[in-house]
Amino acid sequence: MLLKSDRRRWALAGIAALAAIGTCVAPYAQADEGGNSAQKQKKAPALEEVWRTDFDGAAGSVPSGDDWIIDKGHNYPGGPANWGTGEIQEYTDSPENLQLDGDGHLKITALKNGENWTSARIETKRTDFAAPEGGKLRIEAGLKLPNVSGDEALGYWPAFWTLGDAYRGNYQNWPGVGEFDIMENVNGQNTTHGVLHCGTNPGGPCNETTGIGKAHECAGDCKADFHEYAIELDRSGGTEELRWYVDGEQFHSVKESDIDAGTWSKATDHGHFILLNLAMGGAFPDGVAGSKTPTAATKSGGSLTVDYVSVESTGGASK
Repeated sequence: MLLKSDRRRWALAGIAALAAIGTCVAPYAQADEGGNSAQKQKKAPALEEVWRTDFDGAAGSVPSGDDWIIDKGHNYPGGPANWGTGEIQEYTDSPENLQLDGDGHLKITALKNGENWTSARIETKRTDFAAPEGGKLRIEAGLKLPNVSGDEALGYWPAFWTLGDAYRGNYQNWPGVGEFDIMENVNGQNTTHGVLHCGTNPGGPCNETTGIGKAHECAGDCKADFHEYAIELDRSGGTEELRWYVDGEQFHSVKESDIDAGTWSKATDHGHFILLNLAMGGAFPDGVAGSKTPTAATKSGGSLTVDYVSVESTGGASK
């Protein structure tokens, strides 16, 4: 179990990593003719936590309605079928699919009933998580992936991600509004993925529907232990950049200069909302497996376990 002291250590480690990687430092000024030292270093403000959920609460209860919306069914009202990804499960608010465990964790569980699958998906009420102009945004979570592997894992697709604020209530403007996949995992592999979706579909500057992504091999077992998954949007330098991390290690980045400025701005420079879900089947696991998933061998009852979700900002308040 990840203790709250570990969360604090993680947060401090993240700040240290950001300071080492992303802090913009003004050059030293020259001493004046009188020999008076004017060598002062300007440092960017530290990250400050602006929002957090620790999933404390009674076992069997659902996440707080003050912070989270529980999605249900196979699509948003008026939105694309199967959530636009081809996933087959029905999302519910049943405690069998979605509940706090009483030890400070959220469990999202996929279950098979006959030929049908159910699971759960939640999203933050807030849609205004943004990097302030000249500052940074960091979104992170402690996650333990479903403990399934091999044929029993075919079709499992846990994800921690964001969507641009303009998607809520529209549902037809993807991927232009931006999607940051902070952590995706399919078919029980010991690999996670970080992806940016943007521009137009199909094709476009983000090569949709694939997106601009990179895989990361889990250190140890990402199904047996909690790991920290994070994304950072940095607008503090001359070129804006997205960076993906696992346990403080950067493994992927996309810069503003990698795509055109208009597409970048439409995907990044505005509010986002955060999502957590455990899908079954769909384009990503099917593509990796090379066949339709889940299958008759897929095991029911695997859970995505979430320890916390945190949003930090620097250089100004989150919009």
